[in-house]
Amino acid sequence: MKAYENILYEKKEKVAEITLNRPKSLNALNTALLTELRAALEDAEADVEVRAIVITGAGEKAFCAGADIEELLEKSSDEASEWSRWVQGITTDMEKMRTPIIAKINGFCLGGGLELAMACDFRIASEKAVFGQPEVNLAIIPGSGGTQRLPRLIGKTKAMEMLMCGEHIDAEEAFRVALVNKVVPADKLDSEVDKLVKKLIAKSPVTLGILKAAVNRGIEMDLERALKYEAECFRHALATEDARQGLKAFLEKRNRN
Repeated sequence: MKAYENILYEKKEKVAEITLNRPKSLNALNTALLTELRAALEDAEADVEVRAIVITGAGEKAFCAGADIEELLEKSSDEASEWSRWVQGITTDMEKMRTPIIAKINGFCLGGGLELAMACDFRIASEKAVFGQPEVNLAIIPGSGGTQRLPRLIGKTKAMEMLMCGEHIDAEEAFRVALVNKVVPADKLDSEVDKLVKKLIAKSPVTLGILKAAVNRGIEMDLERALKYEAECFRHALATEDARQGLKAFLEKRNRN
């Protein structure tokens, strides 16, 4: 397996875990880390044995506190636009992957870190986690999907408040507005993610991939087109061997596996 300098990458028991590993900078996102993250995600997606991906941050303080400010300062306006589109490509690819992705959020989840987490399919947070899009406090705006994914996830009203005021919210508030799936004590975070992983790997990976596409692509369409797309996805799902086995198992009152 390729050696990385800015992330840790481990595959074990059908799960690929990617750890953002710049704890001294609260796992800030720079080009080097994001390049390695994309490579690890592509490796996990290509491995048919991998059934779930977990992304987390090194240390106890942060999942990811945002983009590397020093690197941003060095960019021209044209370079900033190119960088924004490049990072958006990574998060968009995450949504297109067949494999479910879980963000295990163990601390600060701010700016680009929240944008990365929002591209995941699930977000499980420690009760110590803190969330926000504070870019406006630096006289910039989110550039990795934050202005688009946040209102889609939690609604325009609360999203505008978070984006325009730039204030943090705690884990309980993040759960209340449906930004995260679950909040647990810090010492239960690993076990809670493990429970979710076990549920996911018990399902058909083909079906999960089709389901993920149906939701992530359909949500961008008007309802009429989305329903047509759902019907097409349903057709593909029903044609799989996993579906045949699942339906037969139900009729025979036995587990699919």
